[in-house]
Amino acid sequence: MVNPIKIGGVETFSTVDFPDKIAAVAFLQGCPWRCPFCHNAFLQNTSAADHFIWEKFVEFLKSRCGILDGVVFSGGEPLLQNGLAAAMAEVKALGFLIGLHTGGCRPKHLAEVLPLVDWVGFDVKAPFDREKYKTAVGGVDHLSEVQESLELLTSGSIDFECRTTCDPRILTIADIYKIAEELAARGVKKYFLQKYRPVESDKDSTDADCEHFFLDDKLSAYLRLQFPIFDIRR
Repeated sequence: MVNPIKIGGVETFSTVDFPDKIAAVAFLQGCPWRCPFCHNAFLQNTSAADHFIWEKFVEFLKSRCGILDGVVFSGGEPLLQNGLAAAMAEVKALGFLIGLHTGGCRPKHLAEVLPLVDWVGFDVKAPFDREKYKTAVGGVDHLSEVQESLELLTSGSIDFECRTTCDPRILTIADIYKIAEELAARGVKKYFLQKYRPVESDKDSTDADCEHFFLDDKLSAYLRLQFPIFDIRR
């Protein structure tokens, strides 16, 4: 049987990838973006060999029924996988909740899988400025697709959060204000800032550079006013 999706790695037990749930995580191979702050760069290559057999992963999940609450499809970028809906449906039939981590590069595919999904973690890389977003994702212009995907979430009923990794090489505090304004105007209720941890190639960013976003009390107060649920993830 041909694997419906290409898996680059698996986390068998996670308490941080699906809010308030215990989950297994499937990291799907392939991503159209080259975000400078990506810690999963090994997953970017779409043509990389698939070392995981889907049927064995399903057998593992069957042994965890009643132990795990859900399964998160992460990446890479899961929406690149045309077999994602089939894989999700098989997992959901076992009784698991379905989580999805995405940057929203393929809104039509997102619309296809959303009926199967219980929660989405939506990565917002930068303010919705075309050049700024291109820089944040490594030179690809997918801003329209990102905005369309976000509209699918804000106009629907599925639980979701937006989150931004605060890479000081790309973003400023002023950028965070812009992102917050844009998300709040679209009706986003949950927003999280994530601390950037320097990738191996980044020899310049200090911990103080990475931390300064979270030491600005005015910014934190503003974000707490804009979003019913806001927090910082270090």
